[in-house]
Formats: sequence, structure tokens, C-alpha cells
Amino acid sequence: MKFGKTIKLFLIDGDTNGRLSCELSNWTGKAYKIPRNSVKICSDRPELQTTGVYILLNTSTDLSEKGQLYIGEAEDIFKRLTQHVKEKDFWNEAIVFISKDDNLNKAHIKYLENRLHEIATNANRYELTNTQKPTQSSISESDKAEMEEFLANVLTLISTLGYNTFEQIRQVDSKTQPDTENDSFFIHSVRGANGAGKPTSEGFVVFENSQVADPVTNSYPKTMQKLRNELISKGVIKKVPDKLILAQDYLFSSSSSAAMVIMGRSANGLTEWKMKSGKTLQDYESGENN
Repeated sequence: MKFGKTIKLFLIDGDTNGRLSCELSNWTGKAYKIPRNSVKICSDRPELQTTGVYILLNTSTDLSEKGQLYIGEAEDIFKRLTQHVKEKDFWNEAIVFISKDDNLNKAHIKYLENRLHEIATNANRYELTNTQKPTQSSISESDKAEMEEFLANVLTLISTLGYNTFEQIRQVDSKTQPDTENDSFFIHSVRGANGAGKPTSEGFVVFENSQVADPVTNSYPKTMQKLRNELISKGVIKKVPDKLILAQDYLFSSSSSAAMVIMGRSANGLTEWKMKSGKTLQDYESGENN
């Protein structure tokens, strides 16, 4: 059984675009969201001159582009962030996690760094800029249990702060059945279109190995042609013998953009995506029965 949680946000500088601290009820950890241009004034936060893990982020506003991400650990977070300002220019925001009771040691943060890197790699949301995978420290069974609980809270706060960095694209609704064909939607159309996917809280995810129509119609929207071309150039859509397929799960901003890429023509995703029962996405989302 899951319980509600209380999260406390504090605008350190009184500015919504400035530094932010974030605390979770009944947790000894604490998070800080720090814009790159505010790192230099963080000397006023002595708690940041301690052991912790951090991520450096550069989100992308382009649907076809991945944001960039760096995951690290340090025994003096403020000092390390100051170094990164001088040495790494891709990021514009840092999220830091420390322990309010100074209960994190070097082995703990190395373990957390490794696990965050592993989860981010599996989620495949961002381009990881770490040159090599962090090694996982050897810790006791009890410490591992504590760090996994700490990690779960870290992931909760990262999502609360508005980042999907570590979330799987193919989300499973915990209130319903596991991800199966019974809650998926399909498109079967001309020119080889044969797609499967499902709506998520962020948009519409089309599943790996869905077949993409080829060629597109003459009236295909230019914006969708640009997206399609970029997905092909990045290998998200790839050519296999006699057809085009999605090489990975891909999250589209809407069901219609997903349908248009799969079908190679203008389309309304609410009516084109259908369950095996024939129910449209529109009826499903509105709670209507066929």
C-alpha cells in the first residue's frame, strides 16, 4: 500500500528561477536545485560543503533531441560544482542530494552514483556525458538497504522537481494491470504502417519494432517530415529489409504526432489509435464504452 508524502520546497533567494531546497517528510536527506549561474554564491550554504551525489542537467526543448546529463559524487559538493563551472559547459542546472545528519560516507555516495547511472542508462531519456560508468562500492547488506531507500527518495524528488531523467518511457499504471496488450493501442494502415503504443502522463509512447509507413503522402505536414527525418538520422527509425521500424520505445508529445509518424500522413491520434476491442483512444480517455 502506498501512502501520501509531504514535500517542502523553499525558495532560498525568493526567486522561482533561483536556488531551491527540497525536503521529504520523515527523510534525513535533502535536495538542492542550483542554477549554474548561482553556484558561485553557494558559499553561503555550509551544508553543501559536505558529502553527497549530484546531477548536472541540460534539458532539450527539441522533441527529437535528448537532453544531457552528468552524474557525480563528491566529499565537498560546493567545491566540485565550482570545478564543473570551469570545466564543463553543457549544463545549466545542478541537483544535489546530501544527508542532513551527515550520515553519507564515501562508500555510500559511490554506491548511489553507480545506481543513478544504471537507472539513467536504462531509462535512456538523456545523453549521459560521463566518460565511464561509475564503479559500485562494496557495502554491507544493511547499508545497501538504507541506500536503496535513500535512492527511492532521490528519484521521487527528482520527479517532483520536474525532471523525467530516471523514469522509464514505457510507464506502467500501478492502479491497473501490468503493461500488456490489453491496455495498448494499435494502428494498422496502408504503406506498411503497423504500430503499437500507449498514452502516458507525458504524451504517447510508441513501442519498439513498430513499423513506420514508407513512403509518406504528398500532403505530409512539413513539421512532421522534419521530425521523421531527424528520427531517421539519429537511428530511432531504422531501415531493415523492405521496411522502416522504430529501433526503441519513443515518446511523442501527443497521440496525433505519434500517429502521423507511424502512418506517414496527417492523422488524428485520438481516433486512429485503437485497442484490440476497437475502442478508440478518445473513448478510452473519456471513459466511454463502445
